[in-house]
Amino acid sequence: MIAKISIEERDYKVDLNDPLDISIPLKAGENNPSAWYVDGISIEAVRTDTFTGSVEEGGSVNFRNISFNPHGNGTHTECLGHITPKIHSVNKAIKTFFSLATLISITPVKGCNDANFSSEEDLILSIETIKNALGDEVNESIVIRTLPNENDKTHKNWSETNWPQLDVKAAKWLAEKGVKNLLIDLPSVDREMDGGKLLSHHAYWQVPQNERMDASITEMIFVPDEIKDGNYLLELQFAPFDNDASPSRPVLYRLL
Repeated sequence: MIAKISIEERDYKVDLNDPLDISIPLKAGENNPSAWYVDGISIEAVRTDTFTGSVEEGGSVNFRNISFNPHGNGTHTECLGHITPKIHSVNKAIKTFFSLATLISITPVKGCNDANFSSEEDLILSIETIKNALGDEVNESIVIRTLPNENDKTHKNWSETNWPQLDVKAAKWLAEKGVKNLLIDLPSVDREMDGGKLLSHHAYWQVPQNERMDASITEMIFVPDEIKDGNYLLELQFAPFDNDASPSRPVLYRLL
């Protein structure tokens, strides 16, 4: 189905029959991306003396409990409640789900946001690289694919890997440019171990100076190589948990 949409007084056509899902499915077991030393995802049938929640085992229906951590077990969207004393709900903070998005591919360079937590292995997504990739026009949503774009992002255990971090100056600049949805294929926009400072989270959400309640960060996405850099329509889907973060399913649609 070809749909006509209007965003910021500009008309676009999109093919809704060709969605580009950039989330990573959550599966039982350890074959998922993970971070922060969390356990694997558990999906288990409910069993009592009188009921079995498995058709294969003789039950009438499949009826299973699911245990996971939204921040550590896969693609998730979070709001500023992730770093504020009050746990704001992403389900209440993020109220619009379609936006114009720009996908950019970034090669990290050596650098660190905080000299107190730096090492020779630290890499950063620099403000200069991001500005060069985006150009003059900055859309409401930005999707960052880091290079090299290895397929193990779909099942990698990121704990103790010291992944690249978003330049805190870039986080501040994106906020100033009005970016509402920031999506990235890493477990966090900040360094794995930074003494709890989360400098880029704070800079992007402008906490506590000018809190941006309607801004989101989506982490641990995966953008296959066949999806080219450029502008798309983004549909940001997430489960309606009243929590600071929720498992999510960002979907891109090509603009015609």
